[in-house]
Parts: sequence; C-alpha cells; structure tokens
Amino acid sequence: MVCTRMLAPNFNNNPGVNISPNNTSKPRRERSMRFLSRISFLVLASGMALAQAGSAGQAQNSSVTDQLKALKEAVSAQQAQIAQQQKQIETLEKALAEKSNAAPHVENAALTTTTAPATATTQADVQKPKESPLSFRIGGTDFTPGGFVDFQNIFRSVNLGSSVSTSFGAIPFSNTPRGQLTEFRSTGQYSRFDLKITGRYGANKVTGYIESDFNGNDPASVFLTTNPHTLRLRQFYVNVRRGKWEFTAGQAYGLISPNRSGVSPFGGDLALTTATDGNVHVGVAYVRDGQFRVAFHPTENFAMAVSLENPQQTTGGEVVIPDALSGQLANQINGNSNAGVPNAFPDIVGKMAYDTKIGWRAFHVEGGGMITSAKLAAVPDGSPAGTPFAKHTKIGAGAIGGMNFEVVKKVRFYAYGEYGTGLGRYVNGLGPQFVVAPVALTPTVFDFAISMVHSTSGWLGLETRVTPKTLVSAYYGGVYFGRNAFTDITSTDTPQPIIGFGGVGSGSNNNRSVQQGSLVLTETLWKNSQYGALLLINDASYLTRSPWFVPTGQPKNAHMFMDHLVLRYVIP
Repeated sequence: MVCTRMLAPNFNNNPGVNISPNNTSKPRRERSMRFLSRISFLVLASGMALAQAGSAGQAQNSSVTDQLKALKEAVSAQQAQIAQQQKQIETLEKALAEKSNAAPHVENAALTTTTAPATATTQADVQKPKESPLSFRIGGTDFTPGGFVDFQNIFRSVNLGSSVSTSFGAIPFSNTPRGQLTEFRSTGQYSRFDLKITGRYGANKVTGYIESDFNGNDPASVFLTTNPHTLRLRQFYVNVRRGKWEFTAGQAYGLISPNRSGVSPFGGDLALTTATDGNVHVGVAYVRDGQFRVAFHPTENFAMAVSLENPQQTTGGEVVIPDALSGQLANQINGNSNAGVPNAFPDIVGKMAYDTKIGWRAFHVEGGGMITSAKLAAVPDGSPAGTPFAKHTKIGAGAIGGMNFEVVKKVRFYAYGEYGTGLGRYVNGLGPQFVVAPVALTPTVFDFAISMVHSTSGWLGLETRVTPKTLVSAYYGGVYFGRNAFTDITSTDTPQPIIGFGGVGSGSNNNRSVQQGSLVLTETLWKNSQYGALLLINDASYLTRSPWFVPTGQPKNAHMFMDHLVLRYVIP
C-alpha cells in the first residue's frame, strides 16, 4: 500500500501540470497528456514487476491483483477528470474567440485626406487606443474635449485700440496723438475649448465639432475692472465621409481658406500660419461662415469640392455713396455694421487639390474660384410719385490658389493668393466689396449702378522645425485694393465731390495696400501625452498701410511694430 500511495500522483497539486481553466495554451495541454501517459506507463510497469516478484504465493498474487485493480480505477477516474477540465478549457477558448471576432470598431478617418482600406483602420473595441486621455465613449460614439488656455501679452508701438484681434487697416499715422503713444494688453480671452464627436454608423464616418473662445463683442469698459470677455461661437459643424464622398454642414472655415492638404475644413488640414493674432495675418484669405460643402475624392491624391456659403455684401465703411440716394441705400450696403443687409444668393466656391510626394517630400497644390454678389433697391431720385423701385444686382468673381511643400526635411514653404472683384471681405474686410455709382436718367432724375472693387491678396511663409521642441516661422503677406471713384452728379455742392473708393479727397481709411511681415518662435517647454503641453510663443511683426489719397503734410504711410508674447497650455 505504501507503493500505491507513492505511484498514485495527486495531479491537482502537481506544479508541473497546470490544468486550470485559465490555461488556454494548447502546447501545454499536450505536454500534460504526455506526462500523464508516462506516469501511467510507470505505474503499470511497477505493478507488473510487483506481480512477478510475488508469484511464489497464491495469497500474495491475490493482493497484487487487488492493488492493480485499485490503481487502474484511480487512473481512469483521474483521466475522466482531466477530460472534463479539457472540455471546460475548450469552452472558454471558444468564448474568447467569439469576442475577438466581434464586429470591429473603425477608427475615425475624417481627419485624413485619403481613404485607407477598412482593414487598416479597424481593431477590436478592447484594443482601441484613446485619442486623448480625456476621451470617453457613449455607445459607439467617442467624445474628445480639447482646446488651450492662453495668456497673451500684446505690445504695439502705436495706440491702435485693439486687443487680441488687430485692426490691420486702421493703424494710426505718426502725426496723430494715437500714433505717438504705445499700448499694452494682458488677456486670457483667446483661450479656447472644443469638443469633437466621432463615430462610424454603417458605411458613414461622422465627425461633429464645436469650438468657442472669449473673443466676442466686448463692451467698451471690458478692461476696466472684471474683464468680462464675451463667449462666441467659432465653429459648429458636422462632417460625414462615405466612401469617396464627403459632406460638411454648419459653421466652419470656408472653402476659400488655404489648405495644407486636401479640401476639408478640419484644423489640421488648413494652412493658416502659426500667428497668434485673432485676425490671423495680413494676406491670408479666409472666413468662418455657415455653409454646405460637398467634396469628392476620386483617388487618394486628388480631391474636389463645391461649397454654398453665407453671403454678406459690404462696402466696408470706406465707401461714399451718392448723396441723393444715401437715405435709401445706407442700410443696404454696409455689412460691417449691419448684419441684416440684403443678399442675392449664397456665395459659391469651388476648389480642387492634389497631394503627393516628390522625392519623398510632401507636396500640395490647389486652385479654384468663387462667385459673390450684391443687390440693392431704391426709387430713382427725382422721379414722380408712384415710380416703382429700381433693383440692381452685380456679380463678382475671383480665382484662388496656392501650394506648400517640404523644401528639405522639416522645412516647409507656403505660397497662397486670391485675385478678383468683390472679394474684399475675405481678407479681414480690409477693403470694400463694391461701390455705388450714380446714373443720370434725366438731368434731374438719378438711378444708380453697382460696381465691384478689384482686390488682390497673398502671402508667403517658411516654417522650420529647428529642434524637436523649437519651431521657427517667417511670413510676409499683403493686400491691394483698386481705386473705383467718380463724381457725385447727384450732389448740389460746388464743386461736386468725388465719391466711391480711393478718389481725390477720400478718407485715410481708403487703403491702397496693407502689408505685414512676421517672425514667430514657438518653444515647447514641456509635453506629456497624458497631461498636455506648455508652449511659449513670441509672435513679432511689422505692419504698414498706405491710403490712396494723402493730404498735404500727412505721412504717406502708417507704421506699427507689434509683439504677442503668449504662454499657452494645450489640453491633451
């Protein structure tokens, strides 16, 4: 019986054989089975040896036979137990396989400009990495908060009166009191927060985005005590990507805005410089407006889009209109100060873009055009009572285009521009969209005509990553507005004044050109994927503006040096 206890191993306590249901390794089970077979063989061999050694006596033979029978029954019971445990292991393996093969979650591809194969962007829910440590999921939808905390310190060599958003077209001249004084502002109003909502619903990749800051229409006393900066809506839109088609609806960066890649409105795909000013940079044509955009991606490299966008006709506050018609037209023409001006139809923008690599360097080129309009109504001055309203509509149009590419590794060059008629509001409203000219129907009856103003804008840029933590950017941008002036034949003054834009005697706000050169240094002081990043940004620039008409004794140009020193914490 001593031999029996020694030869009947306790497999449940044997550290060499792990038959726990948690052990799902097939090679280990095979080794366990081989080990059991060897033990069984040794047990049987030992039993046979004992039987031979005890053949001398009949009583001893009977005892050995009983022992072998008991041992055989013990081995059979142990094998049955092992088989049951193997069955449990197979059941657990099957359940795990079914979970791994469940319907996969597709990563959001809306922020890319090409369509990747589905197999390259799918992975199990249990393995999907978070885009941000702040991300959370409700059902099949991911919510990712973002933004940054901004502390700006702004110095200007003249008293422009602006805060974060610089009034580029109103730089005071040196022969005025404001041109002899400096200004300094410290503010956190450009701090921003956003929320991105992403998910895949069938074949649709959906992204919703909302973005706000505190750079709204502040009261005149905003800096006096509590600095109560106004919250404003910057962007709020939904983007749907289905196969080769892409749809955007809501308030977003307009299609005229330069793209770094593709034709989408997402921030990472736009080329808006690294400038910290709320009005971006002189020469950059952009808008954030209500729109409905349709884009088509026939290949991974080529994309085209058409957008219907909110119009807003304006003379910019610089244009003088015919005196006899001013009472009827004043509220129709200046979209800068009147949100309710009339509009003929939405602005229409079209653009195509091509992205590729040349010598392993990224290359992007884009081109397109846009159509805008202005519409006014007035009863001709001097006409008899009951004369119907005269309604006039004028179409403006222009071309847009640009490119960017890697000159060498970590150095990227940018060049973008636009040219056309009626595009003044797309370059920070630095010039008018149109003017109103008087038309004589009779010597005493006057109608009017709308005439679009020619404009050109553009900018060049160079961005280089000097070190992993240091980005240096240099930009030059400028805008030009053509003169569009004539005699006001409706005026009773002698001599009759020159009206319109840029004529003799026009105001100093009738700018022929505005220019800006900038140098931006961005230093990453600290960065952690779980906690965010701390940036120190110095944005220094020099600006000039030149009006069409310069009175005797007044400087021909206004000049300003400006510096934004920004400490920015970026939410992870």
